[in-house]
Order: sequence, then C-alpha cells, then structure tokens
Amino acid sequence: MSFEMESRSCNEQFARVVVAVFLSRLDPTVEELDDVKTAVSEAVTNCIIHGYAGEDGIIRVEAAIDGRTATVRVIDHGVGIEDVKKAMEPMYTSRPEEERSGMGFSFMEAFMDELSVESAPGKGTVVTMKKTFGRTES
Repeated sequence: MSFEMESRSCNEQFARVVVAVFLSRLDPTVEELDDVKTAVSEAVTNCIIHGYAGEDGIIRVEAAIDGRTATVRVIDHGVGIEDVKKAMEPMYTSRPEEERSGMGFSFMEAFMDELSVESAPGKGTVVTMKKTFGRTES
C-alpha cells in the first residue's frame, strides 16, 4: 500500500490513520497500533518540519506486511540530512529556533522494532520502520 500527500501538518493525522487501518488486518493490540501511529506521526512531522522546512513538498508513505511484520517507509525529497548519526541523537534538532524537542527519531526507535534512515543532502530522506505484531514477551 502506498500513498502520497502534501507536506502539510493537517496530513500527519491522515497518514497515521491510513497506516493504522492498513495494519488492522494483523489484529494488533491497541498498544501496538498506538506505537505505529506515534512513529508514523514523528516521521511525517520530520518531513514537514525538517525535510521541507514548511515549504510545499510531497511525502510518500508505503506500508507492507510480511507474515506478522509490518514495514512502513516515509519518504520525502526535501533538503536531506547531512549527518544522519548526529540527527538521530536524542535532543538534537536542526531547528532549535522552533523549540523542537529533538526526540523524533528516539520515539521512532522506542516504538518500533527496527529503524533505518537513508538520506542525502538535497535529495531527501527515507525512514524505514519495522514492527512485528503479536510478539510475546519472555
């Protein structure tokens, strides 16, 4: 499943709901679904705030299911990230003037099982997140 939307803050909620409905076939718990929705929100917000810096752009969201594992990709063609490792540090923000918390990637890592970020300055960013549903804690 994939869709594209304009980089507007009003579309953040749309993205999280569409992904949640798509993943509902896995019969997730409320907590599992909330985790994915939070991660998607953070990824889309990063595209809007950092990728396009409030300018017009397109965000692509892709979701796939393989067995009990969901993969969600959030893609922008914005400014890109010069230093991905630094950007993923807790509390780091490239927009301190906007009083951003710098916790977006940290939240994505906390709520999903896997997170990878590919980016190049001037070309955009691809955030790939994976979560396995119905896992039992031992």
